[in-house]
Amino acid sequence: MDGEEEKLPKDVLRHLEPSEQVLFRIRKKMSLEKPKWLIVTDSRIIYLDEKVFGRYDLKAIPYQKLERVTVKLGIMSSEFIIEGEENITLKLGWMNKEEARKAINAIKDALNSIAIEPVSIGVNKGITSETWILKKPKEFITRTMPAHQNTTGREKDNDPMEQLKKLKELYDMGIINQEEYEGKRKKLLEKI
Repeated sequence: MDGEEEKLPKDVLRHLEPSEQVLFRIRKKMSLEKPKWLIVTDSRIIYLDEKVFGRYDLKAIPYQKLERVTVKLGIMSSEFIIEGEENITLKLGWMNKEEARKAINAIKDALNSIAIEPVSIGVNKGITSETWILKKPKEFITRTMPAHQNTTGREKDNDPMEQLKKLKELYDMGIINQEEYEGKRKKLLEKI
């Protein structure tokens, strides 16, 4: 972010959902151009390229459609590539190294807060460059429940999402092995 924390432009605010929380934002102004924004929310990644005369380009990739985030950090510049389903690709070459690191970590944290399976991240550090690759799990299941489902008590115990969470906890504690975990997980996924 350029010095002090910037308020979001009205063009982004207009497109945010009422309950959507902004987790991280970067504003970059290059020479005489209008600013460019990368906004990480709790449900998606938003890119805004402001233009003159009130025009703008806005692209958003919800986490369910996100496939990969790649950051290539060089000596002088960085390239931030966000790939989603349906051949959606955002390429941002205007972030510095530190901004790019903060952005990919914000995306990783946002995904990990809603995904049952952890997000994988790989770092390849060379002499003059560094590449970070974040991949969403193949079976991306979120921890959030649709608003119209209100489960309590016994219904909650029969909820496949709750059972998946408990199953993962048993596996993490070593009570069940990987084979048992995978078998039961697949059965629960069929119920969703």
